Amino acid sequence: MILKITSVSAHVCNAELRNWVFVRVETNVPGMIGWGEATLEFKTRAVVGTIADMEPMLVGLDPRNIENCFQIMNKHGFWRMGIIGMSAISGIELALWDILGKHLGVPVWQLLGGSVREHLRTYTHLGLGDMRAVYNSATSASIVELAKQVTQAGYDALKVVCIPYSHYVSGNADVDRVGRVVGDLRDAVGPDIDIMVDFHGRPASVNGALDYINVLADARVMFVEEPVPPENVGGLSEVTRRSPVPIAAGERLVGRREFDSALRRRAFDIAQPDICHAGGLWETKKIAAMAETAGIGVAPHNPLGPIAGVAALHFGISTHNVIIQEEMSGAVPWYDEVVNWPIERRPGRWDKPTLPGLGIEVNEKVINAHPFAPDMLVARDAVLTDGTVVDW
Repeated sequence: MILKITSVSAHVCNAELRNWVFVRVETNVPGMIGWGEATLEFKTRAVVGTIADMEPMLVGLDPRNIENCFQIMNKHGFWRMGIIGMSAISGIELALWDILGKHLGVPVWQLLGGSVREHLRTYTHLGLGDMRAVYNSATSASIVELAKQVTQAGYDALKVVCIPYSHYVSGNADVDRVGRVVGDLRDAVGPDIDIMVDFHGRPASVNGALDYINVLADARVMFVEEPVPPENVGGLSEVTRRSPVPIAAGERLVGRREFDSALRRRAFDIAQPDICHAGGLWETKKIAAMAETAGIGVAPHNPLGPIAGVAALHFGISTHNVIIQEEMSGAVPWYDEVVNWPIERRPGRWDKPTLPGLGIEVNEKVINAHPFAPDMLVARDAVLTDGTVVDW
C-alpha cells in the first residue's frame, strides 16, 4: 500500500501565556499518524487557519517525501511565507518526520544524520518557565530567590529577562539597576552556573543596548540574547563587534534565507533558530549547517509546548554545533499530562530517545480540557511613562 496523507488538522491547547498549536497528520494506514507543533503566540487563529489552507495541498501525497511536501507548501501558495505561514509549515513538517520515523521503526534523530552526543544540555527560566516568574521578576531579591529554586532543582544554566522597557537611549538608573541585579545573581549562584540575559529586543539602538551589555561583563554571562530588534541586522552586527560578552539572536528570523544575511554579516556569535518557526527540522538543520560553516554555534529557541520540546531533543542529539537547548517545562502545572515523552526529563539534561518517530503519545482529552482562549496581552505593558509604545 502506498502511504498517503488523508487529513491535516490543528488542535489548540491553552497554556496561559500561549496557546499551544499541535498539528495532527493522518494517513490511509490505520494508526499511522504524526504529530507536530506550530505554536506562535498572539497569532493562534492565524496559524490554525493557515494549517487548514495547507491541507488541500497535501492530501494524497506521500508523507515520507518530506522535502517535496515542504516545497509544495512553500511554493504552491504563490505568496512567500512569513512567520505565520512558516510556523504552520513547521508544525506540519514535524508531523511528517514523526510518520517517517514510525514507518521505518527508528527515532527521528537517526533520520537527521544520527547521534552526535549521548545527551542534550538544557537550561530553563526563572520559575522553571512559569510566565509570572519569567516576565514579572525585576528586583534582586525576587530574581535571586527564583534562581536558587532553579539551581536547587538541578539545572546548571538559567536565563533571566531583566532589561527594562527601553527606547533609543538608556537611563543611568536603569543601567545601574541591571548591573546590580545580575551581579547579585552571579554572587548568589556562584561561578559554575551559566547565566543568560534575554534583552527581548527592547533597546532600540546600538548604544542603548551596549550600555546594558557593558555592565554585565563582570558577571561573565554565557550570552546576551536579542539586544536590539530583529530587523536591525546592521545594528546587531555592530553590537556583536563591540560587545564584551557573546551575543545570541535569531529566534525571530524565518527560514535559511533570513539567516543567510545575518550569518554573512556575523551578526551574532550564537544562532537561535526556532524549529517551530524557521521551517521545521530539515530547514533548521540547513540553518545549523550554514552557522557551522561560519564558525557559529546554535542554541535553539524553544519556550513552546511539549511536542516542540521533543522535536528540539531530536534536533540537538543529531546536530553537532548545538551548544545548549532552551526549555520551559514548568510553563503550566499540567505540562506532563498533554504528551508522554520518549525519555524521563532530568533538569539540565535530556537523554537520547530510542522510540520510533518522535516517540510521543498525545492525550487529546487533556488538550480538549484546555481549549483556545485569547492570548494574554502581557505586551500591553510595554509602554513608557509618556505613552510611547516600545518593544515587549
